Amino acid sequence: MNDDLAALKAGIDRTNELLTRMLAEVAKTPSTHAIFVDAGYLYAATGRLVAGTEDRRAFDLDAEGLIEALIDKARQIFADSRLLRVYWYDGARRRIHTAEQQAIAELPDVKVRLGNLNANNQQKGVDSLIRTDLESLARHRAISDAALLGGDEDLVSAVEAAQGYGARVHLWGIEAPEGRNQAEPLLWEVDSQRTLDLEFFKPYVSRRAAPAYEAGATRPTREDVRFIGAQIAAKWLSSRGREALVELLPGHPYLPGPVDQDLLVEAEGMLQYSLRGQADLRRALRDGFWEHLQTQY
Repeated sequence: MNDDLAALKAGIDRTNELLTRMLAEVAKTPSTHAIFVDAGYLYAATGRLVAGTEDRRAFDLDAEGLIEALIDKARQIFADSRLLRVYWYDGARRRIHTAEQQAIAELPDVKVRLGNLNANNQQKGVDSLIRTDLESLARHRAISDAALLGGDEDLVSAVEAAQGYGARVHLWGIEAPEGRNQAEPLLWEVDSQRTLDLEFFKPYVSRRAAPAYEAGATRPTREDVRFIGAQIAAKWLSSRGREALVELLPGHPYLPGPVDQDLLVEAEGMLQYSLRGQADLRRALRDGFWEHLQTQY
């Protein structure tokens, strides 16, 4: 009996020794954090705040400088933690990197993850990518803290998934000129909230100069503009495919704002003539665009 008690005590002592060693190792292991950036939210909110527009073509973003500023901000907040990496989520046609996205992907400690863009230039699949990464990193104890720069309510499930594995999720937002640009359910779920203001983003956003067209240029005819609209439609269909056309057709005779803006900018470049304030020529441009698309359906 005494031998049994001695063996039991020895076993307990060995277990306690192993636990003590494990706790000592855990104590020596630094905390790790990662930054998750929803680029769609970032461009829209910073463009509105600094440049007064959400149209990406109207301003330039110094992504490298901004990413470094975000890393510095995280370093201040998570003082005893090391950075795993920055995850940059954006949309692209057929998930093919643009030149800008490729340049961001080549930055150190940055991982670019791409969802798709539909015919209306709306991101698809980005939220699910964020959830997958957040959940996987938290499950494997690769991060203890996640700084999430985003505002979409669909990110709530990503936050809950990471928290379920013990990670803390800190929501970073961008100052809104009016109201809020982050969903309330997302604000409720996170462990902390922080808003980055105009002064933080100002050095990294600059408005592009509007293209200058020669004064007194000859006004194109409606038929000229209609033909340009058809040409642009052919290029649009070639680059986006019939699937995008099927998404676009139910809105006829109206075009989604981003598509209409793309059409206007490209047409002005081809014509070297401003169509702003010229309602009849804008209608002719849209008519030419739609007429070509409808012949292909």
